[in-house]
Amino acid sequence: MPKTHCAAPELVSLLDGITAGELIPELARHGLQQLIELEVAAVIGADRHERTAEGHGYRNGFRHRSLTTQVGDIELLIPKLRASSFLPSILEPRRRVDQALYAVIMVAYINGVSTHKVDALVAPLGSQSGISKSQVSRICQEIDQQVQAFLCRPLQESGYAYVYMDAICLHGRLGKALQVCSRAVVVAMGVNVDGRRELLGLKVGDSESEGFWSEFIASLKERGLPGAKLVISDAHVGLTKAIRRQLQGCVWQRRTERCAW
Repeated sequence: MPKTHCAAPELVSLLDGITAGELIPELARHGLQQLIELEVAAVIGADRHERTAEGHGYRNGFRHRSLTTQVGDIELLIPKLRASSFLPSILEPRRRVDQALYAVIMVAYINGVSTHKVDALVAPLGSQSGISKSQVSRICQEIDQQVQAFLCRPLQESGYAYVYMDAICLHGRLGKALQVCSRAVVVAMGVNVDGRRELLGLKVGDSESEGFWSEFIASLKERGLPGAKLVISDAHVGLTKAIRRQLQGCVWQRRTERCAW
């Protein structure tokens, strides 16, 4: 006879007089919990309440963790280990529904939605417990770190023979008072050796002054912008002076219409 699983009575009892809305989350919780138990057993080399000579650690209780899924929030028990930490692979960041949650929060962050309004955005995704302000802040900080890492990355050693530079003025909130003011966003696009356009850099400043443009171009050079032969931009005085000062020997060409990035 096949061995009856210890959790079978628990699941069978759910079938008696309840709706699928209660059953499905419990089935999901049970399945995920079993996956966690199998994974931690593989890590320490022993099942629960088992000691082996080949064991690589010991359990030390549990901690509770809520996981947002397509069937709602599921409470899981994450085993704790005495000598090391353990995080199940199913709880790795940006897995399954977490991807949708991150996408919603990122879009909200970019569009200026306040943190206390994020709950209303994530509710349709099945998160009854909501997202706290601290969680939203942490995710937004991670976004900032990823953006900064991209904008500070080393540029290709092969260089970009053609570089486009442009700027646009946008309104944004600045300072502790969050006062709305106009800010200059300068952008540099390069054409790589494969003929593809690539975003080289982006910087926000008070205005399109020569000093600001010079600082921006100098940062591109520090990141390894070699071999630029042609720079294409409008005839803004501050920009053209910065190009002549920072990119000596490079040909400048005035564009006739606004660039479509």
